[in-house]
Amino acid sequence: MMADKIRVVITNKQKAVKIPTGIRMLVRRCCNAVLQLEKFEGAAEISVTFTDNEGIRELNKQYRNKDIETDVLSFPMGENGVYDIDMETGAKILGDIVISLEKARDQAERFGHSLQREIAYLTAHSMLHLLGYDHIDKLEKVRMREKEELVMEQLGLPASSSYILR
Repeated sequence: MMADKIRVVITNKQKAVKIPTGIRMLVRRCCNAVLQLEKFEGAAEISVTFTDNEGIRELNKQYRNKDIETDVLSFPMGENGVYDIDMETGAKILGDIVISLEKARDQAERFGHSLQREIAYLTAHSMLHLLGYDHIDKLEKVRMREKEELVMEQLGLPASSSYILR
């Protein structure tokens, strides 16, 4: 069961990493899965941008005063569940997700899973931020991680090895 109309605008602003086939569809499915999990009501609009380490470093420096590259940045547009509305579509504008594909590729290699899984995971993580989650305290961090793994399961992407009980 899909949530109401969800518009995910995906832009590629990097040439460092070849975008895997089907990644746009996966990102859209991931956004949908998070909104369903969170019982989000109404239409939603999300912007996802793929960049490289240099691009995300610039944004991190500009907006967070951290002169370092990171894997993903979230720019929530809403506050306390209140969102701007796109007048043309009536959709709630959730905000922007920026992913460094360079960083995602390196992390996927380090964790021993696919680039697809890493991108989906970063998208799910960022979507939760757009919906108001944060991981300032331990408990919230654990709750976010549980939700992220639930979404990964729904998308048929295996759980990260750190979660497999031996």
